[in-house]
Order: sequence, then C-alpha cells, then structure tokens
Amino acid sequence: MTFKPLKLSQPNATLTEFPPLPMDAEGLALDFRRHFNHTLGRDKNCKSTHYPYEALAKTLRDRLMERWKETRYRYDEHDCKRAYYLSLEFLMGRALGNAMLNLGVQNAATEALRGLGLALEEIAESEADAGLGNGGLGRLAACFLDSCATLGLPVVGYGIRYEYGMFRQKLENGHQVEEPDHWLRNGNPWELERPEYTRRIQYYGRTEAYRDGSGVTRMRWVDTHDILAVPYDVPVPGYENGVVNTLRLWKAAATDEFDLGEFNAGSYPESVASKNNAEHISMVLYPNDASENGKELRLRQQYFLASASLQDVIFHWQRGHAGFEQFAEKNVFQLNDTHPTIAVAELMRLLMDEHGLGWEAAWNITRRTMAYTNHTLLPEALERWPVALFESLLPRLLEIIYEINARFLAEVARRWPGDTERLRKMSIIEEESRSVRMAYLAIVGSFSVNGVAELHSELLCSGLFNDFYQLWPERFNNKTNGVTQRRWLAMCNPGLRQLVSGRIGGAWVTQLDRLAELRPLADDPAFRAEWAQVKRENKARLAALVAKDCGVDFPLDSLFDVQVKRIHEYKRQLLNILHVIHLYIRIKQGDTANWTNRCVLIGGKAAPGYYMAKLIIKLTNNVAQVINNDPDVGERLKVAFLPNYRVSAMEIIAPGTDLSEQISTAGKEASGTGNMKFMMNGAVTIGTLDGANIEILEAVGAENFFLFGLTAEQVQAAHAGYDPDAIVAADPALAEVMRWLEAGHFSQFEPGLFQPIVHSLRSPHDPWKSLADFGSYVAAQAQAASAYRDRERWLRMSILNSAGSGKFSTDRTISDYNREIWGLESMGGCR
Repeated sequence: MTFKPLKLSQPNATLTEFPPLPMDAEGLALDFRRHFNHTLGRDKNCKSTHYPYEALAKTLRDRLMERWKETRYRYDEHDCKRAYYLSLEFLMGRALGNAMLNLGVQNAATEALRGLGLALEEIAESEADAGLGNGGLGRLAACFLDSCATLGLPVVGYGIRYEYGMFRQKLENGHQVEEPDHWLRNGNPWELERPEYTRRIQYYGRTEAYRDGSGVTRMRWVDTHDILAVPYDVPVPGYENGVVNTLRLWKAAATDEFDLGEFNAGSYPESVASKNNAEHISMVLYPNDASENGKELRLRQQYFLASASLQDVIFHWQRGHAGFEQFAEKNVFQLNDTHPTIAVAELMRLLMDEHGLGWEAAWNITRRTMAYTNHTLLPEALERWPVALFESLLPRLLEIIYEINARFLAEVARRWPGDTERLRKMSIIEEESRSVRMAYLAIVGSFSVNGVAELHSELLCSGLFNDFYQLWPERFNNKTNGVTQRRWLAMCNPGLRQLVSGRIGGAWVTQLDRLAELRPLADDPAFRAEWAQVKRENKARLAALVAKDCGVDFPLDSLFDVQVKRIHEYKRQLLNILHVIHLYIRIKQGDTANWTNRCVLIGGKAAPGYYMAKLIIKLTNNVAQVINNDPDVGERLKVAFLPNYRVSAMEIIAPGTDLSEQISTAGKEASGTGNMKFMMNGAVTIGTLDGANIEILEAVGAENFFLFGLTAEQVQAAHAGYDPDAIVAADPALAEVMRWLEAGHFSQFEPGLFQPIVHSLRSPHDPWKSLADFGSYVAAQAQAASAYRDRERWLRMSILNSAGSGKFSTDRTISDYNREIWGLESMGGCR
C-alpha cells in the first residue's frame, strides 16, 4: 500500500491546531460518554465492563496524543541525538493505571466515573496484561521506557507486537499446563497503527556481486522471500511532564495475503499460506526452539526486529539529513541482551548494500552506534545459531559476519601473536559446532558492553568475556538495574504512597533517593503503627488474590514469605520447598516452641520444554496439598502456588509481602529486579550474595537483611570434590527432609515421580549447590521467623528497607546509561 503525501488547500492551513483537552472530572466524563456512545456505539443496555474500559482508555489516549505530537515536534526541532532500545520483550503490564498516574488524573478519573455510576477498580480489571514479555528482561525494558520519558530523554523502544503472549499457565493435578494467551483478542485501545511506515524484510535467497555505476564491486541479496513489518505505536508517558515517548512494535504481514488463483483452483489452504507463514513471526513470544523449525522461527523473529527497526531509523534520518556523516553523532542503539545482536551485521548490510557506503565507513558508524547489555552469566543462555541455518535463512548476513570475524581475528592475532587457542576461543564462529556466537558479535560490534549489577559485571570481565575484556577493557562497564517507582510504589501501593508523601512530601516519585528521609521515622512508634496498618491492608489484598486463584486461606497475622519469578533451577525454588518440608516435619514432630506462623507463596512460569522446572512446580503443588490438608498443621503453615504469574499480580504481591526470597545460587543471577520491587514496598530480603542482592545488602545494612549461603567464589571452588551425600549425612534436619522426599511422602499415588529431583540434588555435578546451602538457609529462616515475632523490630526493618531503596530506581539507571553511554540531551516537558 502506498500513502500519498497530504496536500493542504491553503498555504497556512493546519490540521494540528486544537485547544488542549480538559483534565478535570467534568471534561473526562464528557469525553468518556462521547467515546462510549459514539466511538464504540454502546448504550445503557451494555453489560460488559470491557466497553467502559475501552472508552476510558480512549479518553486518556486523546490526552496522551496531544502530548505525544508535541514531544515529537520538540525532538525534531532540536534535531537532538536519539537512542533506540531494541528488545525482544517489553513486559508493559496494564496501561490504564500508569496512564492515569503519569497524566496526574487519578482523582479526576475516579470522580468522573463515580458521577456516572461506575467504579474505576472494576473497570480496570477488564484490561488484559500486555503479552509482550516473560520475565525480568521485559519488565526492565518497560521500566526503562518509563524513566526515559520521565527524564525527558529522546528514546524510542522497538519490539515485536506478539499476537499471543508466552502462554497462560494453568494447573491440572499440580502440573503446569500451557494455554494460549491471546491478549489481543479484544484489540488494544492504546496502540496506533502506522501502515505508512511499513518495512520489507528479506529471508532466504542468495547473494551476487555486481558493479555499480561507479564501477565499484558490491553485493546484493536476490531471490528472497519477503514479508512486511507493520508498525504499531504505543505511547509511553513521562510523569506529569508532558513528555510522551514511543514504543514501536512490529507486526509481520505477507506481501500478498491472498492468492486468488489458488483459491479459484480450489486450493483454499494454499491461497492463504503466505499470510499464515508470515504471521508466524509475530504470533508467539518465544516459540519453543527444541525443534529445527522452532530454532528457525526464533532467528526469523530476531532478524525481523533488527531489520525493521534499523530500516525505520535510517528512513527517518534521511528525511532530515543528507548522507551519513553525522549519523553516529546523532544515533545510538542499545541492544537488550543477545536477542537483537544481529543488528550489528544488519546495520552493516543496510549501510553498504542499500546506501552505498564502503566497509570502513559502515564499520566506523556501526562500532560507534551499537551498545550491548548482557543479562546472563549462564553460557548456555547466550544465543548461538547453526551456520547452516544462517546460510539458508540469512545468507548475506552470514557473509558480513564472516568478514567481521576475519578482521577481528586479525586484530586478536596482532595483540597475541601465535596464540591459536585464544583465536579459537574468541572467534565469532565456533568451529567445533559450526555456530555463530551472537554475544561475541555484539561485543566486537559495540563501543559499550555492560553488565547489570556490580557482581555480574565483575564476573563478565573476569570470566565469561575475560578475553574480550583484556583486549578492550575500556568498553566494559556496569549499570545496576532498577525499577520504576511510579508503577512499583506510587501506583501499586496507594496506601503507602499517601503515608510516605504525607510525611516527607511527594518528590520521591521522581527522586527516589528522597525515601532516605524515612530513616528517622523508623524510630517513631506512631509512624510504625501507620506503616503496619498499610501493610496489613496490602496483605489482605494479597490474601484475597491467593484465595481466589489458589483456594488457600492466608491468615493476615502470619509471615507472608514470597518467591515469585521464572521457574529455573538456578533460582532455587527447590531450596525453598526443602525448607517448607523441613518446617512441616517440625510440626509433625511437635517441635513448635516459639513458632512463627508462615504463609509461603511461590509463583512463576516454566519454559514449556524445561522438564525439571515443570517437575519443581508439580512438587510445590504436591507439598502444598499435603500440608494444607493436614489437620495437625492448622494455621502454622500454609503453602500456595500462584498460577499465571503476571505484572498485574505482582502489583498486589509486592505491597503485601513480608519476606522476599532472593535465593539464587551465588554467581548465577545477573541482577534481579523483583528483589528491588519487594524492598521498595517494605519487604525484608532473605538472600545470597548474588546479583543486586549485594548492593541491597550494602544499602540497608546486614541487620536488615537475612544473608546465607556460599559466595560466588565458594560455589566455584565447591565444584571440585562436591559430595552431597556427605552433606546430607552431616545434617540430621536435611537427612530427614531427604528421607521424606525419597520415601515418596509427597507422591504417594505417583510413585517415583520426584526421583529426578532427588537425583539432581544428590549429584556431585549439581551446579546449583542447593544441599550445600540448606543448613545456612534454614538458620537464616529461623532468624527471620524470630525477627517477625518482634513486631516493632520487624516494622523498623521494613521501613528501613523502603528507605534504602533509592539507588534502585531506573531513573538512576537510565541517568547512568545516558551519562556514560548515550550522551542524550534532556528535552524536558512539553507543557
């Protein structure tokens, strides 16, 4: 489809002049009624809460739209440097509450709806969680965009508009069952389709050399199978500053959706085959890559994102600039983990093949504009793609990667002459498996490489990427992650927001370090009492969620002990369950002196192909069923697994949690951000010296943190001679837990079900060292239980954790990125 430029009949005519929309309750109510009655065509007989939600969303989007345009005009007028955040995930959550908060219309919207006989809380529940992400990686990206807009930084997010989220998790007989998460079933009222900026993406085909008009030999990619990338823009408002940035999401579409010849010939499935094949790319977040088809689809997704986004940036650059001499001074790309790192080779292809630059000029631009964030210390989590797959799917990109690698290895050889082993280790092409190491491509093609917590960055430099660090130490840096306090405190915990703002003012909403002013109030009995009341109300909300979704009653006076995150062996939900079994055994044995009643909540999704993670979910549910139905236990211990963990659930969980479980094996978690959300809302952490836990411990002090476990160095040293059986034999409590587990007490009707878990725990090759940390973990849990029984001590710890969370705002993180990597100028507010 071709869009012709608009020609106005009058030289000075404009379509954009319009009086500002009112922000008061009366104005909001008027626009709400207009959208409900006229835009949506509904009337008094409408019984669904979806349409009032959509009318409210459109009412707010109108107000975002005028600020959105003004923001774009301001960026264009200043010709400012811009950053582009490429991420395969953006776990945005629900948009309604965030839009109201950042527009400053929460009270006005509530009043407007109340005047119409509607309840905001009921309407808000109609919104689906946007299925654009899975875990911490995507939620971090969403927090980053919020902070960029609040800081007035010209940053555009680029992602994929997945039709389906990862999956909706259900439980059947304790097993995880995956159902489609069709979050777009009712559309998305916040997005704006921009078909005029559609891009064409190439796959397959072959390459050929030719001479251009100047006689220069060039390459071109021909006989390709093309698809279209159609952009949908989502507004990202800053906090009460008039700035609205853009998240541009790409939807895949066929170049020809319907083959009339095939249809008329009676071949009905074939007539829409190209449409279906194209749409697979943006159909599902993270398709299972256990099969070859799954691997190919994942690589197609990654290239789709990179190519569409880079083409888009270059298109908009050329509308206002001649040539690429200033491109590197005005643009920077931040690659969020290894998924979008094919962008390094794609930018080279676009600059050389599409825009006529030579290798050196293109490489100079690429190396000055690409920046790479690593999010994992697990080598198996780094993207590697078979050369054969690259050769078939992206033949031109593979040629460019070969050339990048050859020039890079020549540089390595100059630095370390004769060191063939180092050449082998650092090569972008892994010869043994004939695969492309995408993380290495990112490092070679970027001017900045950062980790996401101090320990993580140190381990990248000393371990995973040590050879590259020795070659280019100046490229490596740390940017400790954060979360946005707008969503994760101001929006999700209104009771605490009001209490805190009433005592220290509201500046903390944009300056989180102002929460340090709460420290003296931790010693104020009256303030502690108010804090306790807010926490109790939040625990009641969480208990209601658990009762509804899990069918388990959580008594409010109990210690709410919570671990919610992706299910993975290194995150050690299994260690948590071993402790729960230990507590159950104590109850059965009558060892309940000085007992602290405890409610344990675990939640998270396991990847569909991850057998052990899914077995851990089953074990959790079996243990919960036994404990919750044992009359000897009563209210001493409750256990629940929350199905379908999601952003909107976390907005209830974080404010209601007492004890935050951050118990990953030291040296395995890059950073973690759930730990920060819990801390910000006054939960106390029990954790290892891993990821950002270390910096949280430094911020709150050892007396306000329950530390346990081996250090990263001790974990590494323990690999040699690790003897789990000896550890079990030396610890009677652990031996009893293992005896109950091995005897099948939690699988009486499913004999042998959990033997793989037992085998992994007792394996001398267990990399997660759960049994090694068990004794220390149990001791730390006992300390937490004792502290909770001292109500005033616990409240003081809770307040001091919130007061110490100032460092962990993404406002600080983004300021660090901007100061040390991006170099953008804040454009401030528009009105």
